[in-house]
Amino acid sequence: MSDVLENKRSATRFRILVEIADRQPAVSQGEIADAVGVTSQAVSEYIRELVDDGLVEKEGRSRYRVTKEGVDWLLSEATDVRRFADHVTEDILGSVQEDAAIAADTIEEGERVTLTVEDGLLHATPGESGPATGVATTDAEGGEDVGVTGFEGIIDLDPGDVTVLQIPPVRSGGSRAVESDALETRCSEVDIVAAAGVEAVVALRSADVDIDTQFAAGEVAVDAAGRGLDVLVASTTDNVGRVTDALRDEEIAYEVADL
Repeated sequence: MSDVLENKRSATRFRILVEIADRQPAVSQGEIADAVGVTSQAVSEYIRELVDDGLVEKEGRSRYRVTKEGVDWLLSEATDVRRFADHVTEDILGSVQEDAAIAADTIEEGERVTLTVEDGLLHATPGESGPATGVATTDAEGGEDVGVTGFEGIIDLDPGDVTVLQIPPVRSGGSRAVESDALETRCSEVDIVAAAGVEAVVALRSADVDIDTQFAAGEVAVDAAGRGLDVLVASTTDNVGRVTDALRDEEIAYEVADL
């Protein structure tokens, strides 16, 4: 396990280095002390050690910058912390937390149910016929929401495909440069249609396509693909980078295409 999780001094060192990275180059030791919960004198001692260890470099009075070695150490420790947090939330708490599902049929409280994901939503079916199961915490009729806990197994779910379809900016013709029939055909092949940019919204409307969202298209695509849904994001060329950044950050596979 990471020293940050086992050793209080390492944890404080980690937090102070994070604060320096966030505030650099003008660093107020008093503000860091307030944020971390130690004295200014203690912050000064920690910074001195960080400089000696090559994780921080001093550029002048109250001016510090995290070195490449410092960044690498932060990333390494942060990765370990994230893995531990995932272990706690998924492996430990995952079996005791309660979630909501759509009941496929009549379910009674305390009954074992099989869990599946359909149309991106969790569904519960009476009985234990699948690889993922749980225990109902409420009564429910078919189509109602039902509480589920005691999760066991893994839901068999393949991630959805994401296509980022480039729409020309208005200076290059905008929605008028898009063939509506071709756009409508592409959209009919997916579960979710998102738009990023005015030209994309107008192009989809002109093609008589229902838009599921025109805000935070990248984040919506991440969530939907993670639930097994295929997504098409119609995005103006100027906005493509924002969409793909969100997908890359969550390691969601995608393709960028033109009509």
